[in-house]
Amino acid sequence: MTDNHDRGLQFDLATLLGRRRALTLLGGAGLTLVACAPSTTTSTATTTTTSAADGSPLATIPEETAGPYPGDGSNGPNALTQSGIVRSDIRSSFGSSTRTAEGVRLTIDLTVQDDDGKPLTGAAVYLWHCDINGDYSMYSDRVKGENFLRGVQETDASGKLEFVSVFPGAYAGRWPHIHFEVYPSLAEATRAGNKITTSQLALPETTCKEVYGTTGYTQSVRNMSRTTLEQDMVFRDGVDHQMATMSGDVASGYTASLIFAVEG
Repeated sequence: MTDNHDRGLQFDLATLLGRRRALTLLGGAGLTLVACAPSTTTSTATTTTTSAADGSPLATIPEETAGPYPGDGSNGPNALTQSGIVRSDIRSSFGSSTRTAEGVRLTIDLTVQDDDGKPLTGAAVYLWHCDINGDYSMYSDRVKGENFLRGVQETDASGKLEFVSVFPGAYAGRWPHIHFEVYPSLAEATRAGNKITTSQLALPETTCKEVYGTTGYTQSVRNMSRTTLEQDMVFRDGVDHQMATMSGDVASGYTASLIFAVEG
């Protein structure tokens, strides 16, 4: 593979500067970008629930970089306008290829709310992530001809939707994560129109270690051992609204759930 994920991180910095600069002004002087350098320390961060027990509105999910491999036409190839992108099961490619991505089964359950705490009905989520090797379809050399692990779903009356995928690998310099964009409607998403927000979902350390102990994830064990949540360029300022709640196991597959709010 010739794609350089470190180059991708540099590409992302411009998008993040505004948010990180604001944090620095609020006293986060220690949050310097050079802290993205690899470390051998294991993260001890704990998972924080994102839902309010009393039903009060959530804080809106942080805006994050889409990264260098979005597939929404903003940095090259566009998957959103392709016939077949609207699907719940994103494990296989559609169109000219039907190759299926390998890995432990992962169901991704998302619930989208507005900033008043009401379900965002009829919105659309475009979701994508890397494969077991840390490669992104449509970009990375080994899977450039694929479009698996990308898909769009519409929220129901409760603001819910579901994707069936595989657990993503860990690549150098990033904590295991899943990208997504929220659009006001399915029509807007499938024409790569105006989006409401772009963000990322973080995967818990305990689950990652369980998955990465299985066949095919050897490279992820090494990469994750050199990365922490505290150093990750996206999650280093906190994951209170982005850390998935997990259930399941390696044999039957896992479910990653996230309830989040976007500006209405």
